[in-house]
Amino acid sequence: MEKIAVIGSGLIGRAWATVFSRAGHQVKLYDAVDGTVERAIGLIEEGLVELKAAGLVSGNPKEIVKNISAASSLEDAVSNADYVQENTSEKLDVKREVFKQMDAVAPASCILASSTSTIQTSLFSEGLSGKNRCIVAHPVNPPHVVPIVEVSPASWTDESVVKRTYDLHARVGQVPIIVKKEVAGFILNRLQAALLREAWRLVGEDYVSAEDLDKTVRDGLGLRWAFMGPFETIDLNAPEGVADYAGRFGKAFSEMMSGVNYSEWNAPLISKVESQCREYLSHEKHVEREAIRDKKLMALVAHKRG
Repeated sequence: MEKIAVIGSGLIGRAWATVFSRAGHQVKLYDAVDGTVERAIGLIEEGLVELKAAGLVSGNPKEIVKNISAASSLEDAVSNADYVQENTSEKLDVKREVFKQMDAVAPASCILASSTSTIQTSLFSEGLSGKNRCIVAHPVNPPHVVPIVEVSPASWTDESVVKRTYDLHARVGQVPIIVKKEVAGFILNRLQAALLREAWRLVGEDYVSAEDLDKTVRDGLGLRWAFMGPFETIDLNAPEGVADYAGRFGKAFSEMMSGVNYSEWNAPLISKVESQCREYLSHEKHVEREAIRDKKLMALVAHKRG
């Protein structure tokens, strides 16, 4: 599992190239759009400099980026690869075509993984002769900073492929989890969806402003969840742990949410939340706020590692 191919040189593809190259792997980066890979490699080096400043890279960025080379074609990228991380358009027909092409030219032992956020492995690998080596390795944006990776196989994916994918991501400094059976949205997106649906409802029904809801997560739940998950949180919130917490609060939580009806995010609701968000979130500074987010995430990850 030494030679890595990264397909697609957009934001996620560049992040994956960063992850694998800083761990010492040789990475071939390919994009169907001419000239984008060369620009991407320059951006990757800039990102490595930021990671170095944050204490998340120990080597010299100029040396690390030498581990990345531009592939002239899809076949050139994957024909000698041990592992492929695909990052093309989030469209099923595109995924199917790309995986069909990769399956035809990649070595039989090569794992074909997708970064997809919404498409299950079975949907793009069904019908391939090498469907047993296909898998989803779903990251969180930006994956070179936020380490979680959801490893989600199809029912026909070989167990050895699941293990090798998990082990590879653990070795390169990511935090892999196993999605034990396919589910729409995987795990993180479903957890995010549950919180977002309640957040939109609470603002939409005038229980709280958008700004105060953001404060509640940022300066409340988010502080604990930056260091522990929801089960560990409640385990510490009752003298005897999880079972004690469930006994004390389970009925109340069930009753609290029993009558909730979640409607679609319709135009009036979206307009309301958008209007409130623009009062405290400058759209003109959107790119600047993205950069601030990434720097704060780097500092947090560095702190947690320490």
